[in-house]
Amino acid sequence: MLVRKLGFATALAVCAAICISLPVSWAENQPRAIVSGWIPYYSVKTVMPFIKKIPNAAAVTPGAPVTCEANEYLPEDLALLNSSYLYTNKDLMKEVMPFWFTLKSPTIIRNDYTTGNPSWPMADTLCLMRKTGLKIIPTITDGTDKLVLAGYLAKSDIRTTIVASIVDLVNKNGFDGIDLDFEGFAFVDGNTTWAKTAPNWVLFIRELSTQLHLSQKILSITTPYAFNPSEKQKGYTVYAWADVAASIDRLRIMTYDYSVAKPGPIGPIAWTEKTLKYAISIMPASKVFIGLPGYGRDWITSIVGTCPTSAPPGSTKSAKAATFKMSYASTKAVIDQAVPIFDEKSSEATYSYVKTFNGLTTKGSATSCSISRTVWYQNDRSFTERMNLVAKYRLGGAALWTLGMEDLSATTALRNVALAIAPDVVLSELTIKDSDDDQVFYGDVFLLQGSLSLKDKSPIGDLVVSVEMKRENETAWTKIAESMTDRNGTISVPVTLAGSATFRIRTEGTWERAESISNEKRMNVRNKISLSHPSSIRHGDIIEVQGTLFPRTLGANVLVQKMIAGKWQNTVITGVTDGNGEFVLKASESEKGVVTMRIQVTTGAKVFYSEKFSIVVR
Repeated sequence: MLVRKLGFATALAVCAAICISLPVSWAENQPRAIVSGWIPYYSVKTVMPFIKKIPNAAAVTPGAPVTCEANEYLPEDLALLNSSYLYTNKDLMKEVMPFWFTLKSPTIIRNDYTTGNPSWPMADTLCLMRKTGLKIIPTITDGTDKLVLAGYLAKSDIRTTIVASIVDLVNKNGFDGIDLDFEGFAFVDGNTTWAKTAPNWVLFIRELSTQLHLSQKILSITTPYAFNPSEKQKGYTVYAWADVAASIDRLRIMTYDYSVAKPGPIGPIAWTEKTLKYAISIMPASKVFIGLPGYGRDWITSIVGTCPTSAPPGSTKSAKAATFKMSYASTKAVIDQAVPIFDEKSSEATYSYVKTFNGLTTKGSATSCSISRTVWYQNDRSFTERMNLVAKYRLGGAALWTLGMEDLSATTALRNVALAIAPDVVLSELTIKDSDDDQVFYGDVFLLQGSLSLKDKSPIGDLVVSVEMKRENETAWTKIAESMTDRNGTISVPVTLAGSATFRIRTEGTWERAESISNEKRMNVRNKISLSHPSSIRHGDIIEVQGTLFPRTLGANVLVQKMIAGKWQNTVITGVTDGNGEFVLKASESEKGVVTMRIQVTTGAKVFYSEKFSIVVR
C-alpha cells in the first residue's frame, strides 16, 4: 500500500443461515483467526501504546539492561497494552503486517519505522507484538523511481542481490516472512511495460520463495485486482497471479480504491467478488485474502459561486478527494448534517451534502459559494457482507488497510462472522515416554509422543503433525519431523540429541479445524563417556583406558576412581581431553583379583561419571 490509501441484503442471509445452524457447543469455540492487516510506521499507536520500561528494583539486577522480555513495566502502562487493539483482538488474527520498510536499491531496504518512531526502539515494539503470539510479516514497498525496479528484476544478478537483501532482513530480525507491496509496476510504470515486466517478476518471486522457504518463512504479496484473462477486463496482469501461485503463501488483494478520481464506492462488492473468484480458480482459496478499507473518501462534485478566502484550502472542483478514517465516519456525518444511506448494490454507505461559505475575495469584495460533496465509505454491514465472502469461498481471511482504523461496530462485525465460522478446537498434548527427569544421555534415543483430540476428547486420526524443536539460545522453532496420527490420535517420534532443547508439536489450521500448538517439553542432554578397556590383564601389565567425552569437549579433566572397601576413591591417574574430546589413561595393577573402576570428568562446574567397569587381573 502507498500512503495515499490512508489519506445487510442478500449477503446477510448467508450470515443468518450460518448463525442459525450453529451447534450450541460452537459458542465455546474461539473465533476463526481470519483477520490480518497492516500497521504503518506512522500509526503504530493506533494498535498498541508506547509504554515505558521501568525496572523493578526487586526483580532486576542493578545496572542490568531492561528488556521487553523482562516484563518490567509500570502497571498503568501494562493496562494500556492489555486493552490495546492488537491485544484485545489477537484471537481474531494469525499474523500482522508492519508497514515499515521501503526498497531503495538492491542492497538498501530503508527502515521507515525508526524514522517515524525515533524514541521507541523497533526491537521493543516487535517484542510486544510477539507476546501476542501473532506471526510478524512486515511489508516492503517499492521506493524506486519509474521503471527502476522493473529494470532491476530484468537482470539475474541484481534479482539475486535483492533476494539476498530481503532474506537477510527477515532472518536478522526474526520475522516470520515478508509481504511485498510493489505498486510501482501498476501505478507508475504504465501498462505498456507489463508484458516485459511480468516474466521477470515471476522469476524474482520464484527465487525469493525458494530462499525464504528454506528457512520456513512466509512469502506474501499484495497487489491490485485481476480478472480472468479470457475476459474483456483483465485487471493488473503484471502481477501474473497464475504463474506465481505455486510460489507464494499469501495473496492479499487490494479490493479497495475502486473510486479515486471520481465519486463512487471504495470497493463495490460485486467487483470484489469477481476478483476473488478468479484468484481461487488458480490457487488454493486458503492463500487468498480480501482487502478491507478502514477509510472513506469525500469528493467535491460541484461549486456554485465564487468561494471566499476563508473557505477551506483546496476548495476547487479539481481537488483530490479528502480521506477520513472509518472510525470518524459517524461523527463526520453529524458534522456534515447528513444522514448516510446504505447502497445495496455496492454494499457501502454514502451521502451527499452542501456547505456554504460567505466571506471576502482576495480583493475585499463580498462573495459566497456553495460546495456540493459526496461521501462513500464501508461500515459494519459492509464488513459483514465481505466477511461472508470469506466464509462462502473459504478464503485465508481478510486484510485491513489499516488495522485499527475501523470503528468498534465494524470490529464487532468481524468478530461475529469469525465466531459463526469458528473451526473445531484441537487439543494437543506432548509427552516424553519413559522419562521422569527430563534428561537423556548424549546420542541416546527417546520417544516424543503426541496425543490429539477434539474438545469432547474424540481422537483425531490421519492428522499431519509437525514436531518442532528450539535449541538453547535460539528464539525460533524449527521443524524436525512430520508424522500422522493413528486411529487413536497419537504419534510417536524417536529423537536423538546432541544438546539440550525444547520440543512442541503443531498442526496446521484447516477450514474444519483450528491450528493447534501443544505444551512444551524440555529435554536436557547429559554428557556421555564412551570407554574402551581390556576385560583382563596380567598383573604388572599396563591397563590402558581410552575414552571419548560427548559432546566433544577440549580441556575437560579426567580422573580414574577405584572402588575400595565399598567406596569410590580418587587415584593419581589423571588426564585432559583433546580437541576431539578423547583421552587415554594408563595404570598398572600388581595384585591379582578384580578391580572396579570408573572415570570422573570435570568440565567447568560440572562433575559427572562414567559407568563403572571391572577388569580381571590374572
